[in-house]
Amino acid sequence: MEAALVFLTVELYLVCCDITDGNAEHLKREHSLMKPYQGVGSSPTSQWDFWGSTLVTSSYVRLTPDERSKQGSIWNTVPCYLKDWEMHVQFKVHGSGKKNLHGDGIALWYTKDRLHPGPVFSNKALFHGLAVFIDTYSNDDATDRSFPYISAMVNNGSVNYDHGRDGRSSELGGCSAEIRNREHDTYLAIRYSKGRLTVMVDVDDKNEWKECIDIGGVRLPTGYFFGASAATGDLSDNHDIISMKLYQLMVEHTPEEENLDWTKIEPSVSLLKSPKDNIDDPTGNFRGTPLTGWKVFLLLLCALLGIVVCGVVGAVVFQKRQERNKRFY
Repeated sequence: MEAALVFLTVELYLVCCDITDGNAEHLKREHSLMKPYQGVGSSPTSQWDFWGSTLVTSSYVRLTPDERSKQGSIWNTVPCYLKDWEMHVQFKVHGSGKKNLHGDGIALWYTKDRLHPGPVFSNKALFHGLAVFIDTYSNDDATDRSFPYISAMVNNGSVNYDHGRDGRSSELGGCSAEIRNREHDTYLAIRYSKGRLTVMVDVDDKNEWKECIDIGGVRLPTGYFFGASAATGDLSDNHDIISMKLYQLMVEHTPEEENLDWTKIEPSVSLLKSPKDNIDDPTGNFRGTPLTGWKVFLLLLCALLGIVVCGVVGAVVFQKRQERNKRFY
């Protein structure tokens, strides 16, 4: 038991320390959005383009103002061909709305297509790639989650984000985070390396990362685009991006991995466990995947063997008792 605890502690420590410290040597400027936001616009040489209500100032990029029914986004125009990367996002969500009277939130994207407006935080629903949602308003009256809530989703273009249940049916994991109307800076880090997706937050002004999501078996292709979007509805907030900094992670790959055409990879998650339907488990834990034919066969075989063994043992015990009873009389 003690060894397991030590292993878990070491594992968590390595996860936390694996987050890059922002080494400028590995900063990829062509995929980074920083003050004074040079290279932002609709010209052919721009590295970032924006849409909708987005307003670019000298201090921040405001995706939506604190007004009803606004949508905005900003997208990197340069496709990313890094196999291992980490995105640090400095953001701010603030407004005049009181508790539970604000919305809707920010989404951070790594997707095949860009600048495609839609219903999912102002982006299209059937996307290919990765989305991390910073959801500030609960649409599910039956939820016991604390909002704002951060979650992640990988999509191959076939799954709709369920707004009515705040994406529970398709999320890979998540956590609550008090990010609204903070006096200090708030940060989020998205790390993808060796098939592992890690999302960390720094929202308590302690200058340290706190794990939010950590999941393996994630497959993402290269050649996709980074972006951020936000939306308001009947309720609103200012959704500001201060910076998005992408760092290259120096990771060794096997020769087979190096020779693979990473642009042809289909976005997917190979989980031993699948996202749980949180209607029956509000904790948001995972449950086993549906039983396949082989699993059913193995379970039936084990059950049959168990019955046979129990039958043999029972027969032997019964025979022994009969022999003792005969000797007694």
